[in-house]
Amino acid sequence: MRVLVVEDDDNLRFGVAAALRAAGLAVDETADLPQADEALFVNTYDCAVFDRMLPSGDAATYVEELRRTGRAVPVLFLTARDTVSDRVEGFARGGDDYLVKPFAVPELVARVRSLCRRSGVVRPPVHQVADVEIDTARRQVRRAGLLLTLTSREFAVLEALAARADQAVPRAELIESCWDEMTEPQSNVLEVLVSQLRRKLGDPPLIRTVRGVGYRLAPGDS
Repeated sequence: MRVLVVEDDDNLRFGVAAALRAAGLAVDETADLPQADEALFVNTYDCAVFDRMLPSGDAATYVEELRRTGRAVPVLFLTARDTVSDRVEGFARGGDDYLVKPFAVPELVARVRSLCRRSGVVRPPVHQVADVEIDTARRQVRRAGLLLTLTSREFAVLEALAARADQAVPRAELIESCWDEMTEPQSNVLEVLVSQLRRKLGDPPLIRTVRGVGYRLAPGDS
C-alpha cells in the first residue's frame, strides 16, 4: 500500500513517514500543495495524509477540488484545529478522517491502514499458496501451520506476489508498490529481500525468478 504525506513541518513529516514505513507502507513525502498535486497526478495512492493548513493554502480547499474532478483517494487531515465545526467542515469538503495534533503515532498508523482498506482495491483477507497462508488482516504468515516471523517489508512483497499467484510480477511493479520514491529502482534492495524471504519460507521453494521480468509465487509443480 502506498501513502502520500503532505506536511510542511519537516520534523513532523519525517516522523510520520518513518512510522508508516516501519509499518510496511510505501510513503512519498511533499511539503506543499503544488508538489502534492504533481505526486497525485503521477502516482496512485491508497491514502493521502494532509496537514490542514499549509503555506500554499488550506488543504481542505485542495481536497474539495480533487473530489470535484472525481479523484477518490481517501484523505486524512492532520490539524491543530479541534473544534466540532472544524471537523465537520473537513468532512464536508472531502476528508475521510480527521486527527488532531498532537496525536499518538500508533493511532495515526491504524487510521491510515483503515483508510487504505477503503481505497477501492479489493484484497482477499487470506491468500493460500500451497501450504503457505498469508492473512492480510492479521498480517501473519504461516507455512504448514507454523507461524513465520517476517518484517513489514517482507510481508508487503509476499502479499504482492500472493495477490498475483502463478503470475510473473515485474520487478519495477514490486518496487513501486512496496517501496517509495526514495528507493533507487536499480539497487539490489528487492533481490536481497527476496533472498531473505526464500530463507524464511523454507523448502520446497515457492518464489521463482522470472528472468528479465521479476518474480512469481507458485507451488513446485507450477
